[in-house]
Amino acid sequence: MSDLWRQPACELAKLVKNGEVSAVEVTESALARIDEVNPVINAVVTEMPEEALSAAHRIDEAIAKGNKTGILSGVPVTIKVNVDQVGHATTNGLQLQRDLIATTDSPVVSNLRKAGAIIVGRTNTPAFSLRWFTRNSIHGHTLNPHNPAITPGGSSGGAAAAVASGICAIGQGSDIGGSIRYPAYACGVHGLRPSLGRIPAMNFTGPDRHIGGQLMAVSGPLARSIADIRIAFEAMAMEDLRDPWWTPVPLNLPLKRKCAALTVNPDGLDVVPEVGQALRDAAKKLENAGWKVTETECPPLRKPALLQAILWLAEYRRNPQVIADENDPDANFIYAQMDALCPDTDLNGLLDTIQTRATLVREWQLFLDEYPVLICPVSAELPFPDQLDVESPAAFRRVMEAQLTQIGLPLMGIPGLTLTTGMLGNTPIGVQLVAGRYHENALLLAGEAIEQQGVAISPVDP
Repeated sequence: MSDLWRQPACELAKLVKNGEVSAVEVTESALARIDEVNPVINAVVTEMPEEALSAAHRIDEAIAKGNKTGILSGVPVTIKVNVDQVGHATTNGLQLQRDLIATTDSPVVSNLRKAGAIIVGRTNTPAFSLRWFTRNSIHGHTLNPHNPAITPGGSSGGAAAAVASGICAIGQGSDIGGSIRYPAYACGVHGLRPSLGRIPAMNFTGPDRHIGGQLMAVSGPLARSIADIRIAFEAMAMEDLRDPWWTPVPLNLPLKRKCAALTVNPDGLDVVPEVGQALRDAAKKLENAGWKVTETECPPLRKPALLQAILWLAEYRRNPQVIADENDPDANFIYAQMDALCPDTDLNGLLDTIQTRATLVREWQLFLDEYPVLICPVSAELPFPDQLDVESPAAFRRVMEAQLTQIGLPLMGIPGLTLTTGMLGNTPIGVQLVAGRYHENALLLAGEAIEQQGVAISPVDP
């Protein structure tokens, strides 16, 4: 089997454009890697070799004719099963949606195709994309390629496992409460949750989402290098006015100054020593790169986390029967726990929530103007034992507490980058970088500075 699957996206695109390898060769290598490792980890739940090879042939033909091709020409990517892709079911991990076949690509899929990317498969997610673990009744259980005893994360657990194991160079994920950032952390790769309005995305197989989903759900890339995150972000963020939130802001807004804040225990979060050490190590690397790092408290996260949950659950509370109809055991338990922990609200409560959000956005924006980058935990713990959240109500509460930054930050619509920083045995560890709205470039510059002082990520054999 060719080892092209080991190469980063930037290198593959260059090789294909220069004619040193063909897009077909790259695609065949990725498909062979799927055959080799996917039976072990179940990251890709829909394979599409014929479609992938056909798309690769079109790229090669365009290059042979001297036509311009996109920045991801020939690069293998995967799409999450909660995203519309023509000819495939947008299952979202649900038996109820196994026949919900998309007739129109989501804008993020359209943009990846325009950039020349080759879609080699669709990746797993938990039922309703509701957990930081990846198992459901239709597609089964995804395992972490580093260590099957720990979660691959969720809800983009399949995407993260696919990137980590070399199935693809770039995985498309989505994040409303950590679904890109946490799987990246658990699988030892990088993952970018962009600002609200950066990457156009919507599903035409269903109605527009309610206000919680509109404000907090975004698509973004997972990859094994910051350079690949950057190029994937550029490709995904191309204009598409079908998403009314898409915003025409330059991608490379200048970094105002090399200044960062370090918050080890945001809003009183009790982190394990290994997480605290990883944060301080990342801060030291930034200082080595010429940044000024100040340890300080960040704005609140517990209030945003509560309001996020209120808005998120409001969608399910309008139609709780769908949970019962799917009858996925994990989703049943998780929804019951979330429902018990999060107060219901009426119209006045919803109005108060949206009003308070504006106050919190202002507070965070002012903080991130003073400190263009915040270094904080991805989670209070190392990646969880797999399926921990469904062991008991107490275990679920432990998971929710550890995930404070995952839940709270999306309410403000600000970007976050999970940066993997190393391994503790066979368990990945990393940090989270946060910036002001539309300042993904600040995250990528800080991420590159830290990455350059570490060890390059190589695909792992499960």
